[in-house]
Amino acid sequence: MQRRVRERVPELTALLTVVSLALVFGAVLEVGPVTALPAAPDPVLGAIPHVNAAVSAAAIATIVGGVRAIRRGDVERHRRLMLATFGLFVAFLGLYLYRVSVVGPTGFAGPGWVETYVYYPVLGIHMLLAVVSIPLVYYVLLLAYGHPVGELGATNHPRAGRVAAALWLVSFALGIVVYALLYWAY
Repeated sequence: MQRRVRERVPELTALLTVVSLALVFGAVLEVGPVTALPAAPDPVLGAIPHVNAAVSAAAIATIVGGVRAIRRGDVERHRRLMLATFGLFVAFLGLYLYRVSVVGPTGFAGPGWVETYVYYPVLGIHMLLAVVSIPLVYYVLLLAYGHPVGELGATNHPRAGRVAAALWLVSFALGIVVYALLYWAY
């Protein structure tokens, strides 16, 4: 299986990216069988943004920890932390997509000038980085899965991993800013 993955990293990256982005855009644009999802009780739906903010904060910690681990040469700790980050990302995305599919996107309740000059630019950059991060993260994970640790240095894993980690980190941080603007500031 690892050999097959190693031989097909670009194709698998593209496939996983297309499926992931189709799910995200389908939920946000309300395309697909939204009515097939059972609605959770209101307190559960109301808690999802707060849980996702905590998940994002945990993901920031695991990304930073993973970067520090690899810089110290602790490959096993790096692997565990980056897999934990991916798990946190999957949890975040699942909760986000469920809530958006059932409730719809949350509107901004603050003043128009804050919405125009702060909220939308932060949201736009957050979304752009999240979309760009998805294929990079899949690519790096597939390289790591398909190659023995000793060979990873000769692949694009280190270089693409640095870019993926940086973009992912900023995206998670901006996601927390968006959360704060939606649920705390206004």
